[in-house]
Amino acid sequence: MVDLMPFLLFGLVGAAAYYGFKQFKGDAVRVAERNRRSEQELRTGAQGTLVRGEDGVYRLKRD
Repeated sequence: MVDLMPFLLFGLVGAAAYYGFKQFKGDAVRVAERNRRSEQELRTGAQGTLVRGEDGVYRLKRD
């Protein structure tokens, strides 16, 4: 008879690694966007990035 514990363990480790990789990839994209925006603000001398809200008012973009 085959012992199921190793398969269960490897399955849980694999699922955790997959979830962690997805989180890491999302964070990397967010940080890259923030760095790109920051470099652009430095080049232009801006003090922030404005985004238009649903009500039509421009506000500083928050991270």
